[in-house]
Amino acid sequence: MQAMRDEVHVIDSDGHVRDLDELIKPYLPEPYCRRRMPYIPREVYDRSLGGTLGQSGVKHEERLAAMDRQEIQMAVLYPTAGLGIGTVREAAYAVALCRAYNDFIADYCKVSPRLKAVANLPISRPDEAAKELNRAVIKLGLVGGMLPAQAHSKNLGSPEFYPLYEEAQRLGVPLAIHAFGGDEAGSEIFEQFICIHTTGHPFPVLRQLTAMIFGGIPELFPKLKLGYLEIGCGWIPYWSERMDEEWEKRGKIEAPLCKKKPSEYLTSGRIYYGCEPEEKMMGYIVREIGSETLMYASDYPHWDASWPESAILVWKREDLSLEAKKNILENNARRFYNLS
Repeated sequence: MQAMRDEVHVIDSDGHVRDLDELIKPYLPEPYCRRRMPYIPREVYDRSLGGTLGQSGVKHEERLAAMDRQEIQMAVLYPTAGLGIGTVREAAYAVALCRAYNDFIADYCKVSPRLKAVANLPISRPDEAAKELNRAVIKLGLVGGMLPAQAHSKNLGSPEFYPLYEEAQRLGVPLAIHAFGGDEAGSEIFEQFICIHTTGHPFPVLRQLTAMIFGGIPELFPKLKLGYLEIGCGWIPYWSERMDEEWEKRGKIEAPLCKKKPSEYLTSGRIYYGCEPEEKMMGYIVREIGSETLMYASDYPHWDASWPESAILVWKREDLSLEAKKNILENNARRFYNLS
């Protein structure tokens, strides 16, 4: 087994960078760099419980050392503060902020070929998002794009996003829908962050997935690769069955662009899912839909990440075949992000 572990180059499909204000601000153009801090005012929640959870992960040497400890060869990075780009209501500023972040992360990844990244996209301006995806991929060398699942009142199944999907399909790069576990509609009933975070990841992502499937996005853009991240994989059979039942009764009238059962799109091989190494349901999911679209994710350095073993936990599992482990740890992410 150790020999096989040495042969597999583990790819973290969903790591995160510490995109601190002071790191992004130098990349912002005038007048934004003088007048304002990059992101929204900091929330009041004590996510790290006074610094007792999570890792620093700001410096390159910290990240690369952590990757070595976790037996990760390559990491695809997503924002941290930038996950909340949907909260930026000023459209022009959102565009400038995404450009600044993408310039920053492209420079950050130049330090090591082990570091890759996806572009943050201004979801409030889908037309500009398509342009920025092109720039980020062609000019900066980023490997895909990210769309936030919440905080923007946008339906990702809407035709206004067609130009972005067309451009991603043309470029051959994936788009990943990612949550950030913050305030959203419905969370006002909660007083504690534990409730907000528990519901704030799966619900927004599943709403957007539902909108995109019933909105016919996989049908209209059959070569587009989509990823749904940060919510695990245990939900797939339940949600597939629920969507199929709704489609059978109402699909022809209310979802005419969805030509097949939703479960057929979800298991088509064009939609990928992040999974966490300790998920109890992972073995069951592999038996149900196969192992070709599940991607290991560390979530490092966030407070809820698996640490310090992470990828090692997948190797230790007895409910996964060797082939499944290789797919989850390397092959699927390599295919999703077009990594050589």
